[in-house]
Amino acid sequence: MSITDLMLDRLPDNAVSKLQKFDRFWEAYRQQPQKTPSIVDENKSLLSDNHCDIAIAGGTLGIIIGCALQRRGWQVVLFEKGILRGRAQEWNIARRELEVLLELELLNELELESAIATEFNPARIGFLGGQDIWVRDVLNLGVDPIVLLDILKQKFLEKGGQIWEHTELKKAIVHPDGVAIHLLQENQGTLCLQSRLLIDAMGHFSPIAAQSRKGNSPDGICMVVGSCAKGIPPKDFGDLFYTFTPIQNAYQNFWEAFPARDGRTTYLFTYADLHPNRPNFYQLFEEYFHWLPQYQDVDLQELQLQRVLYGFFPSYKRSPLQTQWDRILQVGDSSGSQSPLSFGGFGAMIRHLGRLSDGISEALQCNLLSRRDLRLLQPYQPNLSVTWLFQQAMRLPIGKTCDPQAINDLLAVAFQTMGNLSDRTLKTFLQDVVQFPTLSQTMIGMMLADPVLVAKIAARVGLPALIDWSQHFIQLGSYDLCNRLSHNWANGIRNLLPEQQYALNCQINAWKYGSGMDYSD
Repeated sequence: MSITDLMLDRLPDNAVSKLQKFDRFWEAYRQQPQKTPSIVDENKSLLSDNHCDIAIAGGTLGIIIGCALQRRGWQVVLFEKGILRGRAQEWNIARRELEVLLELELLNELELESAIATEFNPARIGFLGGQDIWVRDVLNLGVDPIVLLDILKQKFLEKGGQIWEHTELKKAIVHPDGVAIHLLQENQGTLCLQSRLLIDAMGHFSPIAAQSRKGNSPDGICMVVGSCAKGIPPKDFGDLFYTFTPIQNAYQNFWEAFPARDGRTTYLFTYADLHPNRPNFYQLFEEYFHWLPQYQDVDLQELQLQRVLYGFFPSYKRSPLQTQWDRILQVGDSSGSQSPLSFGGFGAMIRHLGRLSDGISEALQCNLLSRRDLRLLQPYQPNLSVTWLFQQAMRLPIGKTCDPQAINDLLAVAFQTMGNLSDRTLKTFLQDVVQFPTLSQTMIGMMLADPVLVAKIAARVGLPALIDWSQHFIQLGSYDLCNRLSHNWANGIRNLLPEQQYALNCQINAWKYGSGMDYSD
């Protein structure tokens, strides 16, 4: 019996069978080409009546933006395929990022504190052969999703919002004056909900997003396995980005670890693609359990698993995904509004919550719901696009060889350079924020620190990738400049027509977020 079987047999609910089922899904997902759903259609006839202003598909993160929009006075209906509830595993985030929930008055201080399960400092970054670096106040809060979503769910209902659980989207037909949303409701049969706007918050595997991408395969994959367990010696710090092994089997293992309410959470993740020779999740768990004793100084016999976690996160160079239809808007993971280095999810939704709730409200007020108008809410963001080169640098193509220590050496030089610049430089990058001044300084510092290593990495990723990165880097600089110049435009915006105000506000936000200048200490 394998080490994975032995460990997962300690858990209830056929954990091994569930993992095997997920691996079958992973194998099917890797088949080329991807299947293209046909869930959205268009019809030129008028609906003449709508039941609500906004329908949101996907409740786990959709309830967050749904609550913000309902509080602004819009009539929102949210539907979820299962039950709208949070998972047992905590979401890690920084306190500064959570402040938007207070600013939008979705939570008060006491409610926010009640949703925080754990808090720790500091966090470690370290790579085999390099020096450990320590930072504070980055991903150092563990938010309890069950508590947070229960609070938001109750407030959403109190404000007049509707939640339809056990309700699955079957078809969305876009009309000139609304969207006819055909649903299948458990024990109730089919029904049709008509809404002015449909928001897709169904995540990475949204059928609407899949249809919009026309079956195109992702350009990168982040594979993750992990667990929350008791029995690990207590540590009052976390790991944000850590390695202690070289490249093996054509991939580099990275680790994360966080204190949790019911033990310690540890993750092993790696960057990959859809090549058939990439590992499956059972094989990754074999790696995970093999190395975990060395990583956390624990005997597997003393480990008390609370739960295991696994999944993969696709990323596309064509992101954020701009809507292909009138009156449909993707948000969160279905839009790809995170860099290829991050998992997205809660953090990405929180980061854009204020911008999106303002923009959606303005679009509804002015009836600016065409695809052209809605695309302004998911603009090109060069600060996300420049990170594709970093993801490629941390991923070894199947069939190619390189120095087993190459990725560790690169990351050690990069983070040591950022640490020498400032604590703020480290914090922004670790929170998926890239800014032109700090990126420029980091690249120059790396070339001065180890020009041979930088040249080797550049040769491995190839000239086309470098040219593509250079274009996004130049755009990042232009967005930074435009963001600085736009600070004096507030008074002039008030004199414009409503549709002009909306377009300019969206453009200003595009410069702000696209340059990473939405981040503040």
